[in-house]
Amino acid sequence: MQRPYLKVDHVSKSFSRGGKTTEVLSDIQLSIARGEFVAIIGHSGCGKSTLLNLVAGLTPVTTGGILLEEREVASPGPDRAIVFQNHSLLPWLTVYANVRLAVDKVHGKKKSRRERHRWTMHNLELVQMAHAKDKRPAEISGGMKQRVGLARALAMEPKVLLLDEPFGALDALTRAHLQDSVMRIHASLGNTVIMITHDVDEAVLLSDRIVMMTNGPAARIGEVLDVSLPRPRERLELAADPVYVHAREEVLRFLYERHHFVEAA
Repeated sequence: MQRPYLKVDHVSKSFSRGGKTTEVLSDIQLSIARGEFVAIIGHSGCGKSTLLNLVAGLTPVTTGGILLEEREVASPGPDRAIVFQNHSLLPWLTVYANVRLAVDKVHGKKKSRRERHRWTMHNLELVQMAHAKDKRPAEISGGMKQRVGLARALAMEPKVLLLDEPFGALDALTRAHLQDSVMRIHASLGNTVIMITHDVDEAVLLSDRIVMMTNGPAARIGEVLDVSLPRPRERLELAADPVYVHAREEVLRFLYERHHFVEAA
């Protein structure tokens, strides 16, 4: 039996404040294969971002463990790159310099100056932002900033790309364009991706599996849905696809039942 590429092994997470302890996540068990695209969805407060931060190593687990290629995740590292809803670009640096900073940090000892320049430009081209390399964040749109954030993350050559609602603050058309870019990049690179989202259609369109979280506190994985749609995927063609429609209905049913449960409590 093949070992999982990334394993979240009976992980729980609690936070203590003012003498009170709150369990946010309870006994999370999840195995992810190399190259898999997994979406995590659930109502606000279900610990989705906390789970992503645990995988990123930004927050320590309370119990259990996380293994990447059978090595424990205990701190942040370049093998796990994260893109937040807030682009987190340095405003005084150009688009090029924002990406180059990550390239120098991760590849400074492995690549020559010329190779690092080429690698920076390669990743800007990957997200279609090479034309804006000399602009600063204040001079480009929100969608363009997210493209630069994605280029910066990809330039680190991470084993796992972590996306924390990266398109949540964007208009529908920009969001659709970026979703298409992510699908194209994933198809090209075959990278392992974990994405937090509130958008059911986004989860079904992009992912191989959808992990549905129960409501917090002490949230668990409620259901995991396989999205058996062939790739490449075209959003207009999928609108009437019975597999797409069924997957969408299953996620909506789960979320609606959880919402109904909260209202009845």
